[in-house]
Amino acid sequence: MSIQNRDTFLDKLANSLGRPRISEGVVRPTWSLSPQWDVYKYYSQDELVKVLEKQCKVIHTHFKRTNLGGLSKMLKEVIQAHEGQKVIAANDHRNMEFGLNTIYEELQNSGVDVRLWNAAIGKENQVFAEQADVGITFSDITLAESGTVTLFNDKDNGRSISLLPRVHVVIVPKSTIVPRMTQAVKKIHDANQQGQEVTSCVSFISGPSNSADIEMNLIVGVHGPVEATYIVVDDK
Repeated sequence: MSIQNRDTFLDKLANSLGRPRISEGVVRPTWSLSPQWDVYKYYSQDELVKVLEKQCKVIHTHFKRTNLGGLSKMLKEVIQAHEGQKVIAANDHRNMEFGLNTIYEELQNSGVDVRLWNAAIGKENQVFAEQADVGITFSDITLAESGTVTLFNDKDNGRSISLLPRVHVVIVPKSTIVPRMTQAVKKIHDANQQGQEVTSCVSFISGPSNSADIEMNLIVGVHGPVEATYIVVDDK
């Protein structure tokens, strides 16, 4: 993806600041203290899972844990518990690895209308997502401290999957769990620096839709799902 009018914009910004544009010789400062890296620094993946589970209670999110062998049964139980008759899921390359394609086929055979996000049909995806009971996504990076899942949205993983259905179910590979936002942003930055293709839209989502007014009266579901379930999968 190309950046349009970058030089013109930066030149104008420098002129507004009353100085010439600085294009070289910029050195990042070395900070004497970086406490953001110390939170949960020495935690193992299993310890981070416990942090995530505790935070899920705070953000009103159902927490479940299984392995690859038990994912099929658990996911179907979660969908049934939410009375899911219409399900939309990301067309993710991990569907095959985690056995979700088989699960979706079994659900279809049992009468559940399951659809994968299909870039070829455009807005029809959003129309179905609006009617769906359950939206299913994979977390690409998971923040234990805040109970936040990170979704790399692209043509096969539209934002509507996590926004429009009544319930959002997130498959959380244990290997994706990091302590906090500090590590998540570094992962994205490093991928970009290494020339990897990074989506231009990254969604950070913490549980279901929660809104509170100045008196701290909590209202759920104003601008998104009314319920959320995280299924942590021991993938390694």
